[in-house]
Amino acid sequence: MSAGRAQPTLGVIGAGQLARMMVLAARPLGVDVRVYDPAHDACAGHIANLTCGAFDDADALASFAADRDVITFDFENVPAASFETLARQRLVHPGARALATAQDRLHEKRSFNALGISTAAFADVGSRAELDMAVAQLGLPAILKTRRLGYDGKGQFRLRRPEDAEAAWAALGDQVSSSGLILEAFVPFQRELSVIAVRGRDGSFASWPLVQNWHVDGVLSASLAPADVSSALQQQALDYAHQLASALDYVGVFALELFDCGDRLLANEMAPRVHNSGHWTIEGAETSQFENHVRAVLGLPLGDTRPRGHSCMLNFLGTLPDAATALAVAGVHWHDYGKAPRAGRKTGHATVRADSNAGLVSALEQLGQILHREAQVAPVIERLRRI
Repeated sequence: MSAGRAQPTLGVIGAGQLARMMVLAARPLGVDVRVYDPAHDACAGHIANLTCGAFDDADALASFAADRDVITFDFENVPAASFETLARQRLVHPGARALATAQDRLHEKRSFNALGISTAAFADVGSRAELDMAVAQLGLPAILKTRRLGYDGKGQFRLRRPEDAEAAWAALGDQVSSSGLILEAFVPFQRELSVIAVRGRDGSFASWPLVQNWHVDGVLSASLAPADVSSALQQQALDYAHQLASALDYVGVFALELFDCGDRLLANEMAPRVHNSGHWTIEGAETSQFENHVRAVLGLPLGDTRPRGHSCMLNFLGTLPDAATALAVAGVHWHDYGKAPRAGRKTGHATVRADSNAGLVSALEQLGQILHREAQVAPVIERLRRI
């Protein structure tokens, strides 16, 4: 920023690892970032000023936002009333329409379909009888989900046989009054993909190449970028993302999760924030998703999204592997989130970058052996060898 100009200020609601990486991307741009979270040990608070308060505490949120130019999120499920309080006081990106769409799976899928974005068949479920009707309509297998708050495989129950409906209702039926439920037909997809895109305040739009993702127990395990897809599928993903961003007047980075069904893509969910499957962009792209999000919400020009060679991001849950051992492998970049280890908790990731597919295979083989994570890297290596 030029001499004499006030330092831009950004407030981030949520102070997990996404906010932490946003802070790290904002500092070279001369942006002062503060974070807000209910947890006193939230990991972004280790490197930025942290205000502690509940997501539904309107007074605490108003105080936090008072000296910020712009408010953004690393956690999109902020109560609507809290969001409205923030939006009356400060510029908030992304806006209310985007957050409302992404917070409710039923509204989200209806919005997709209204834009011509294909999804799996789905049905609203408001009672035990409606679940039976939805099963009869959609067939099995199918997945019963909470309409709100579910992530990383939480709030979901897969139905394979008609008798599974009783167990599904026992598991999730008490969520009808607070969250609502949706039944989604199972999609016989070939693989899971995602597109990470960004839209600026001025309507400028950019996206990173499609990424292939692997999940274990509903949690992202690995992402490969760029995915080997046809130009037609790449364009379809880009069109979907562009349509969605324009329709929602979106500002910032977002992810659209997709199912590859061979000759077409079906949209699964939208994440109105920086996304786990975009972590590779820190070392693997000209401009990371975190930097471009900061640029977008502050009204700065967007950065180049071209990839730098080939990248694979590996998620780490619970106890982190040994960083010193991993860093002995050329092309490995380590990210420790500074979180206390806990079963199932995302505590860090590594991105392996190489100039060629063959180089990426070699590095992943070494890393898998050193960290005893051969099973985690195996599907990525198998895919790379087929390209």
